Amino acid sequence: MRAGLVAALTTAAAVAAVVLAGAAVVLGIGNAIGGAANAAGADRPQASVAPICPETAAVTVGTIVVPRGPVAGFCQDQLVNAAQIIRAARSLGIGTRTQTVGVMTAIGESHLRNLDYGDVAGPDSRGIFQQRDNGAWGTLAERMDPYTAALHFFQKAIRVPGWQTMAPTELAHAVQGNAEAGYYAQYWPEAEQVVAALGS
Repeated sequence: MRAGLVAALTTAAAVAAVVLAGAAVVLGIGNAIGGAANAAGADRPQASVAPICPETAAVTVGTIVVPRGPVAGFCQDQLVNAAQIIRAARSLGIGTRTQTVGVMTAIGESHLRNLDYGDVAGPDSRGIFQQRDNGAWGTLAERMDPYTAALHFFQKAIRVPGWQTMAPTELAHAVQGNAEAGYYAQYWPEAEQVVAALGS
């Protein structure tokens, strides 16, 4: 009786070990597959979540009323920079479409943040348009002033032949000289939302 019990327990232990080993193998394969899937999707943009913008009253930039946000995922500090872009364009008599090109470009360059640093491609780049320290964009103070930086962007844009009718990303590329001519197109829908919200 005791020998039979011992044999039964031994068999049960062996079966449990096999089941656990199988589960480990399955989990290992699952983790490997999941890891590969995550690695494959690492370059994909993550679903954007609307930010929670700080509680604050609307502010006025020139004649533009800037809300708390979010608008197209941007809070008021970024929207103020967009308003400065629109204000600069208006001062030159530039219409809504090209205003939107300016906002699109700044989204692509800085996500509408006034950056005091550059990147690997342009370590001397600064401001909302990441303008280089090459003499074409003024002083550091001018590049760091969103309104003046936008003026410089538009002053160059309106000297591009066909600027009023060319594709937005092509105009942005003609001004900025980005490595990829079509880079800015992905930001056009957001720019349209921002300009529509601030342009009224």
